[in-house]
Amino acid sequence: MIFSMKFKVITLGCRTNQYESAAYEKQLREIGWTATSGEADLCIVNTCTVTEGADSSSRHQIRQLRRKNPKAKIVVTGCLADRLPETIAGMEEVDIVVPNKEKEKLLSELFPETELPEFVIDQFGGHTRAFVKVQDGCNSFCTYCIIPYVRGRSRSRTVEEVVREVEGLIARGYREVVLTGINIGDFDGQGTARLSDLVKAVDSIEGLDRLRLSSIDPDEVEDDLLEAIIEGKKTCKSMHIVLQSGSNAILKRMNRKYTRQMFFEACDRLRAAAPDFTFTTDIIVGFPGEAESDFEETLDAIRKTRFAKVHMFPFSPRDRTRAALYTDKLPQKVMMERKQVLLRLAEKVAFDLREQYVGIELEVLLEVTDGTHFSGHSDNFLRVMVPDEGYSSNDILRVKCIKNGPEGLFGKVIACTSKAPCASTPLPILSVLPA
Repeated sequence: MIFSMKFKVITLGCRTNQYESAAYEKQLREIGWTATSGEADLCIVNTCTVTEGADSSSRHQIRQLRRKNPKAKIVVTGCLADRLPETIAGMEEVDIVVPNKEKEKLLSELFPETELPEFVIDQFGGHTRAFVKVQDGCNSFCTYCIIPYVRGRSRSRTVEEVVREVEGLIARGYREVVLTGINIGDFDGQGTARLSDLVKAVDSIEGLDRLRLSSIDPDEVEDDLLEAIIEGKKTCKSMHIVLQSGSNAILKRMNRKYTRQMFFEACDRLRAAAPDFTFTTDIIVGFPGEAESDFEETLDAIRKTRFAKVHMFPFSPRDRTRAALYTDKLPQKVMMERKQVLLRLAEKVAFDLREQYVGIELEVLLEVTDGTHFSGHSDNFLRVMVPDEGYSSNDILRVKCIKNGPEGLFGKVIACTSKAPCASTPLPILSVLPA
């Protein structure tokens, strides 16, 4: 047993990384280590390499950690460490580099004589919404994406493993769970189940209030999954369906497995079953060969779908991918101009979508307060703020939306609909994760 030692875990990038970092934190706590905001004895950096900006941020975090923790052992893992292991190992600040395939054994390598708990989570960094990793890796090999090379081929957990972990989170007070992975549409339960089976199994867990799915491709919204989502008692009426581009020509160059028409069809089917269903998405701006007409088709797709939120990424070439070899790259100035146009439209579309809910009552799970207002999200992932009148993070309130603003809807509380009394002992919420 190891006592009186302090650690930090720094996470960059995706929800899967966030889950894995939470698992490190649990393992360290259970062998006697303590998380600290001060100087640490051990620092783990879980890196991202999806864009050049992510690479830069990862390296910056490593250097900053060494400055603030001069005596710490610094261990670097994640996708940048996997893509450029020699470069990261060559940084004077770094002591150990652990590739993704050894990620779950990281602490076993550090403490070979210590019996470690299972690599799962029982809390999620003080957030109300807990992400549960159900799948890793990707088989798609989109032309712009390095992830299949650094994460490997798709592999899944079993339904039983996921259910057991969600039950543990519920026992700790979590009310909302997000099933996440690198490409959860590939979930196969190790050959025994489909994603729809997993959704049904988690939806039926007693004590869970809300279930969400992280990003999925439109061609993966099949009949059985649609049925599981719409008929689920806890499954939220909102999904992150990845678009990337509204142009079929660009989608083909990206090696995406769907068309814009398939994207619209997936959204239309979900909205037909539940009119309040909302969508968030990812879009890449300035992909090589993106003509003005291709960009206009993307803007048109945003208008038609009326996204609640758009995550936008300027194209960033990654070594070892096909798109890095394309010769028709756009000038940086054009990409930045299109980025601004797209972001302005996305904000307007999201504002107009929320405007339809003024005067409507929504159930809101409270997440974080600034001391004046509590903010949270509705079942269909609209951000709603209410006056902070002694409520607590993790309360569920019935709220009447009274006005709309750039940051979200503002409402007045009609009733507390929590199973537990409102303003009860809260989870230790420090911040809210991005959508």
